[in-house]
Amino acid sequence: MHASERRILIVGAGPVGLMTAYLLSRQGIPSVVVEQEAELPQDLRASTFHPPTLDMLDEHGFASPLIAQGRICPSWQIRMHDTHERAEFDLSVLKDDTAHPYRLQCEQWRLCELLAERLRGEPLVDIRFSTRLTDLSQNGDGVTATVETPAGAQTLRGLFLVGADGARSVVRGLIGLEFDGVTYPETTILATTSFRFEDHLPGLSNVNYVWKKDGTFSLLRLPDRWRCSLYPDPGMPIEEALLPENIDRKMQEIVPRDAEYEIGEARAYRVHMRITRDYRNGRVVLAGDAAHINSPSGGMGMNGGLHDAFNLAGTLTEIWHGGSLDLLDRYTRQRRPIAEAEVLAQADRNRSRMQERDPAKRRVILDDLLRIIANPESARAYLLRSSMIEALRKSAQIR
Repeated sequence: MHASERRILIVGAGPVGLMTAYLLSRQGIPSVVVEQEAELPQDLRASTFHPPTLDMLDEHGFASPLIAQGRICPSWQIRMHDTHERAEFDLSVLKDDTAHPYRLQCEQWRLCELLAERLRGEPLVDIRFSTRLTDLSQNGDGVTATVETPAGAQTLRGLFLVGADGARSVVRGLIGLEFDGVTYPETTILATTSFRFEDHLPGLSNVNYVWKKDGTFSLLRLPDRWRCSLYPDPGMPIEEALLPENIDRKMQEIVPRDAEYEIGEARAYRVHMRITRDYRNGRVVLAGDAAHINSPSGGMGMNGGLHDAFNLAGTLTEIWHGGSLDLLDRYTRQRRPIAEAEVLAQADRNRSRMQERDPAKRRVILDDLLRIIANPESARAYLLRSSMIEALRKSAQIR
């Protein structure tokens, strides 16, 4: 292989792909990042950063500027909308386990912009927008990727290829890995508004998962707006559910008011729980949503992807400096069981809890959560799991 081809190819310029490229560059390892979009999107995606993720970002100087653009959330709640009863988890109990005992609500695109700015002018990282992967092949020496660009088809060579290209991963399809799992029946409408829910709902936290009569919704607070997760009426077509008047009707069910709600952004998405059987095929490796996706309830998806990036960059660095190619199997061993048992399963439990419709069962769930909170040891254990700290500790013990 030519010296110029001794590099890592990365497909996808989201937080996972850009973080992988950044971490590799810190170790002197060159990479090419290809992204099919013309620029970094600023759309509605993940917005929760958990404590251990902030700890990781802090080691590289990203946490402080991210925190400055986001909203610190020292607690989160599960609420009964009709009575305003709530179970509130205080993240300060994790003060001995993390330097950031809180959630941060901040759009994921802001991290992407921070990464892109840090990488601008970095000679070891070549980011190419409007570049779409169409094919790949590999042998014992490296990976060849065919990409489509505005100038036509091109061929790129590298030692490894990282698929960080999301839930509809082209990389995953090209290496023949199935995406086993289920698609949940409900569709979520994500909408933003500047309306001050905090002035109308007693004791509202910055992160709230709420039961209402025959349904559920969530409210997550950013610095200048609320992100609202709403659910269409049964049988209503998604196109109809996205109409401003129907989004307004759902908002009116939260806080009735004479005026219409001002809606900033709105989009619909289906929720999945899926994972590949392996995170690698030869020299091609998957990370983030390309390898696993889960319910957004609990905000674990992007965080798990960033944890993949840190692990994978460290593994590729070991191999770059003479380690065995089989270390990529360790990456799968350390990340896949954690994603399956700690991330997907926890997110599934979170979703199932909030989809519960029986008032009596809701009462039992809320009382159980209140009992957990009342005991400092059980509250800390619960938050170690839900904040993903325990998952990372388990991952580190796997060899």
